[in-house]
Amino acid sequence: MTVLVSQVNRLRKLKPDAVQAVGCASTGDTSAALSAYCAAAGIPSIVFLPADKISLAQLVQPIANGALVLSIDTDFDGCMRLIKDVTAASPIYLANSMNSLRLEGQKTAAIEICQQFDWDVPDWVVIPGGNLGNIYAFYKGFKMCMDLGLTKRMPRLVCAQAQNANPLYRAYKAGWSNFEPMKAETTFASAIQIGDPVSINRAILALTECDGVVEEASEEELMDACARADLTGMFNCPHTGVALAALTKLRERGVIAPSDRTVVVSTAHGLKFTASKVAYHSKDLAGLACTLANPPVAVREDLGAVMDAIKGKFASMKQR
Repeated sequence: MTVLVSQVNRLRKLKPDAVQAVGCASTGDTSAALSAYCAAAGIPSIVFLPADKISLAQLVQPIANGALVLSIDTDFDGCMRLIKDVTAASPIYLANSMNSLRLEGQKTAAIEICQQFDWDVPDWVVIPGGNLGNIYAFYKGFKMCMDLGLTKRMPRLVCAQAQNANPLYRAYKAGWSNFEPMKAETTFASAIQIGDPVSINRAILALTECDGVVEEASEEELMDACARADLTGMFNCPHTGVALAALTKLRERGVIAPSDRTVVVSTAHGLKFTASKVAYHSKDLAGLACTLANPPVAVREDLGAVMDAIKGKFASMKQR
């Protein structure tokens, strides 16, 4: 987002009337980045959000940064259609990933991965996929490193989708012969609750070129994967849970070998999704077993009761 906003800032200085504002459709995180950098640059921002489909923490960020936040009674795909119409008819600049400037910035994440591994490319990179610009951006970054001679090969990419919003997975299972948009159903991985991704063709190109794979995760699988990773000291968003669940499934099937070096891209902080985490650990999610739930234990102010609770906890851990 810094790349895009920096270029808009430059354009506005060259032609003050060229861009009135920068706008995006978002399921939360894009709007947070856009509103923050626009606020720093003194550029008005407009955010189209699907009403009642993002967390309060995601909603408050663009509000706090002074963006015009439009809460629209539709899903992300409806917001995307509207922002495309608005930007086509007005001097409002489109900031979604169909804009190549976003991808030029986003591809630097792939370059950072190569750099941090001392230019030894990982075997696999697992990426949560919704609007699918990130899949192509990572491919573009890795390919640039190889074309420049910085690396010797490409990693294989995995696009991980929520089962309730999995149009790319369906196309992959059909051998890429037919892509059909879908009506995305509700998923805890709300940022990738997208049924008609704008970067579908670029994503298919990227996955085809690097012998990539698409995997899906059910709601139970993604929430359990989140909880399992949190036990290592992480604090994951549900979208990262989708990627981690996909990794687990591919390892169990032998697609990813035990010796393969694998990177999972984490897309947001778990503090943006506390409601679903609290519900998971309270075992308050309908239809989900929440097998890794760790609810607080209510204890009266009594030493014996406290010691009993501690003993009970460690006894249950030994049984596992």
